[in-house]
Amino acid sequence: MSFTIRPATPDDAAIILGFITELAVYEKAGHEVEATEETIRASIFGEGSVTEAVILEHDGRPAGFAVWFYSYSTWQAKNGLYLEDLYVSPDHRGSGAGKLLLRHLAKVAVAKGCGRFEWSVLDWNEPAIRVYDAVGAEPQNEWIRYRLAGDKLKAFAGAE
Repeated sequence: MSFTIRPATPDDAAIILGFITELAVYEKAGHEVEATEETIRASIFGEGSVTEAVILEHDGRPAGFAVWFYSYSTWQAKNGLYLEDLYVSPDHRGSGAGKLLLRHLAKVAVAKGCGRFEWSVLDWNEPAIRVYDAVGAEPQNEWIRYRLAGDKLKAFAGAE
């Protein structure tokens, strides 16, 4: 299969939303998608955005995407590239497309002088874990990810 990767543009908002929705359904969280084409345009392509995206194409048709932003490591005193989402359509899985997207982002990280390239994966997503292991990525088992969101975030922010 022949794939190409191109930078996403504001005109890709519907494509990105479609992939986000497919990914959320795959991760058993379709009901959690709040994104719209408008919020995608504003958050990825709007003024002051810290987010970037690419579209994976097969024969000129969208086959997947990746969205990332830059984090910061105080220990390294360098930016890191944090992969928020990577998704390949089911009919293109197993073709090397996911690894191609990962390699593309690794090249971006190196070109930007990043000290790290990181992401998270659900513990039950064995196909993705196999890909990550195959490229030499190492799980960071000693870290526990925490999150404040929604009403809990608002309540904590408003507490005195």
